[in-house]
Amino acid sequence: MWRVLEPLHAITYFAADCRAANKAVGLRGYWMGYFAARSAPFGAVGPSVVEATFYGFHPAMVRRAIPDAWTYATPEAVIATRTIAAAAVLRTIVPDIATVAARTVPHLQRAVEAAPAGGRALFAANRDLPTPGDAVHALWQAVTALREHRGDGHVACLLSEGIDGCEAHVLFSAANGFPVQIMRDNRGWTENDWQAAHERLTARGLLDADGITAAGRALREHIEARTDALAMTAYRDVPGMVETLAALTPAARAVARSGEVPYPNPMGADPA
Repeated sequence: MWRVLEPLHAITYFAADCRAANKAVGLRGYWMGYFAARSAPFGAVGPSVVEATFYGFHPAMVRRAIPDAWTYATPEAVIATRTIAAAAVLRTIVPDIATVAARTVPHLQRAVEAAPAGGRALFAANRDLPTPGDAVHALWQAVTALREHRGDGHVACLLSEGIDGCEAHVLFSAANGFPVQIMRDNRGWTENDWQAAHERLTARGLLDADGITAAGRALREHIEARTDALAMTAYRDVPGMVETLAALTPAARAVARSGEVPYPNPMGADPA
C-alpha cells in the first residue's frame, strides 16, 4: 500500500504545478510551501507542533518557515490550494484518474474511518478535513491521510527504538547508499549534526568503519516491519482493499514514469 500511495501523495512536493500553486497562494520559497502545506490541517500552529510531528527535520529548518507562513496565507487557503493542484497534476498524468477515483475512494475512505488515530497527530488532522466533493480531490485527500497514518506509526517505532530524527537518516543513507549531502541538506542537518549522529550509532554497534552493521540492518528491518504492522490497522477489516490496490497501482506507476517524482528521493519511496 505504501509503495502505491506514496507517489500519488508525493506529487504535492515535487510536481512543478504544485510548487507553483504554493507560490501563487502567497508562500515564499519551496520549504515554506512544504511545511505550510503539510501542516495546514493542524491550523495556524506554531513551530513546536511541526517540529514534533515532522520528525526528521532540524528544528531550525522548521522555524525558518513556521509560523511566518501564516502571515502570507491562511491554512484554509493552503489546504484548498494543495488539493486542487495535486488533483490537477494527477488528471494530467493519469487520464482515467476520475474513473479510478470513483472505484477506489469509497474503500479508501472506509480505511481512513477505520484507522486508529491515537498517537497519530498528522493522520488525525487530515482525517478530520471535510471530504471534497470532487472524486479526484477526495482520492488525493484519502491517500494523504493514509500516508500520514503510516508516517505517524513510523515515528512511534523510531522513538521506541531510541532513534532520533538525524540518526534515522544516517541509518537510511548507510543502508541504501543514498547520497549523504542530499539527505542532510534536505532535512536541515549540519555536517556536525550528521557526524555526531554517526558516532552515536557507532557506539550502539549499528554502524562501523565499513558502514551499516548486521545489527544496524536488523534494527532497520525490525522498525520497517513494525511500521507495516501498525499501518495495517487501517486496512485489516476493510473489504475491497486488494481490488483498490490493484486499481491504484497503474496510476502510481504512471506517476513514477512521468518524472514528476524523482527516484531516488529523501522519502525512500521506490517506483510502485
